[in-house]
Amino acid sequence: MMPCFIHTDGRVVRRLLALIALVLIASGGAAFWWLHQPLVTGSEPLELAIEPGTTPRGVARDVVAAGARVDARMLYAWFRFSGQDRAIKAGNYEIPLGTTPRSLLQKLVRGEESLRAITLVEGWNWRQVRQALAKEDQLKRDVATLTDEALMAQLGRPGVPPEGRFFPDTYTYAKGSSDIAVLRRAMHAMDRRLEAAWAQRAADTPLKSAEEALILASIVEKETGKASDRGQIAGVFANRLRVGMLLQTDPTVIYGLGEKFDGNLRRRDLQTDTPWNTYTRAGLPPTPIAMPGKASLLAAVQPDATRALYFVAKGDGASHFSTSLEEHNRAVNRYQRGQQ
Repeated sequence: MMPCFIHTDGRVVRRLLALIALVLIASGGAAFWWLHQPLVTGSEPLELAIEPGTTPRGVARDVVAAGARVDARMLYAWFRFSGQDRAIKAGNYEIPLGTTPRSLLQKLVRGEESLRAITLVEGWNWRQVRQALAKEDQLKRDVATLTDEALMAQLGRPGVPPEGRFFPDTYTYAKGSSDIAVLRRAMHAMDRRLEAAWAQRAADTPLKSAEEALILASIVEKETGKASDRGQIAGVFANRLRVGMLLQTDPTVIYGLGEKFDGNLRRRDLQTDTPWNTYTRAGLPPTPIAMPGKASLLAAVQPDATRALYFVAKGDGASHFSTSLEEHNRAVNRYQRGQQ
């Protein structure tokens, strides 16, 4: 009887192993299918915020809380099975339509956060930068709670005014980022651009420091209506600085008026003294008056070689340049007063 019992038991074991194999194959196929099926997320992309320190199990729950109709236990099991559960990065993510459990994990492991963008425009002053930051509803608005002095101290520049210190460019950021972080990047970008420009300064520049180059560049930025005139405008100001002439540039007067400027610059404004009024004070103003771009920075340190000491807007964006006051007055009569 014993040999017969062993033979029967062997067949049962083989059948049992075959059944287990079939179950594993079926479950493996189901798992493969599930990993490649889009998560049910509704008609709009979902926004997922993962806080630092969140466990993989917590991440799975956050995905469900964000609106994905998926079993958090299965998602967590997938994270664990992949071996990448501890590589998931905190951040702000967008889960677009068609995202699968597999592609979701790849996104979270790579840290592919959903990014927004803000553009700081050449020629903007600091007040305009503050306004632009305040309009970004996806940024954490920390700047609005700080004075200019406190902000610059937090950026590591105590006692330095914020005007002109940020490079105009487009900056991307993750939802929920602090606007201070954006400004820090813009400040470092301006540091690099200014340093590079100052290293290329002309040997005969009347400017004494990179700080003066930044100030002059901001004036050039505001005075330039046509890009091809930028170098010659810088050349006029360089000539005036060399011979000790007043710069007499309207944008500095307007800056000094601040919010009192109503869009119409009057004679009395030109005669009203402020630290930025270059009709009443010699030399450069005490601070930049706007954010200069790369071209204005380079023009300030490498101005065109010109004998011109005057220029006036022609009305089409370009300027007319003159070497004498007599010629300049004729140009003013022609282009500003309509007299031939």
